[in-house]
Amino acid sequence: MNLDADIALALRLADAAGEAIRPHFRTGVDSERKGDASPVTIADRNAEEAMRRILKAEVPQDTVIGEEFGSTPGTSGRSWVLDPIDGTCSFLVGRPIFGTLIALVVEGWPVLGIIDQPILGERWIGATGRPTTFNGQPVRTRLCRELSDATLATTGPQYFDDHEGQHFMSLAAKTDHKRMVMGGDCYNYGLLASGHLDLVCEAGLKLHDWAALVPVVEGAGGTMCDWNGDPLHAGSTGHVIALGDPARLEDVVEAMACHH
Repeated sequence: MNLDADIALALRLADAAGEAIRPHFRTGVDSERKGDASPVTIADRNAEEAMRRILKAEVPQDTVIGEEFGSTPGTSGRSWVLDPIDGTCSFLVGRPIFGTLIALVVEGWPVLGIIDQPILGERWIGATGRPTTFNGQPVRTRLCRELSDATLATTGPQYFDDHEGQHFMSLAAKTDHKRMVMGGDCYNYGLLASGHLDLVCEAGLKLHDWAALVPVVEGAGGTMCDWNGDPLHAGSTGHVIALGDPARLEDVVEAMACHH
């Protein structure tokens, strides 16, 4: 597998998506509601179309799975998984903490991931067996001696059902909850990879929400798993934990189990 060529292609996808998104940022662009009531804008659609055009021309044999336009089947066993704007709510209110997510998934496992923030010009690149980079420089997650020192982030309480919310709050209670971060979608995982926060916990994520994050977090020395501590793959339920210091994994899983 030629990772260099795949990374080069993924970078071109990120550039194309950014060009499609930037003209619409903070312009009062309208959103529509999708079937699941989540918002979508012309920027989401234009960015995904731009990426799909490149993939169709360059790697027609690969499957493409995108948030806005579904799945285009391929024959190679490789899938490009695209989320043109992860964090559409942030995009709509003018917060530059959304991101374009691009992943290459082979036989169900992510091998390459990009988190691109096209307004700030920030780009994390993760690939199997390589150190994660942020704007070209290697980054590392930070150590976390005790779970009680951990800074925890999540996109928002509205994404948990009551049962999931209990598990989340049980984890939050064991972290440094005075510094808990709400909002941020994929951007939190980049910050975790760069050593600025320790833990992200979410539920209800789809493959296009998390596939790109795994190589970024793991290439920076962190770990990603489901709420039981098992590795994420294409069949996972969407309960996601990202942890900067893998030494705390047992503490996190135990805290999440919330013994009633």
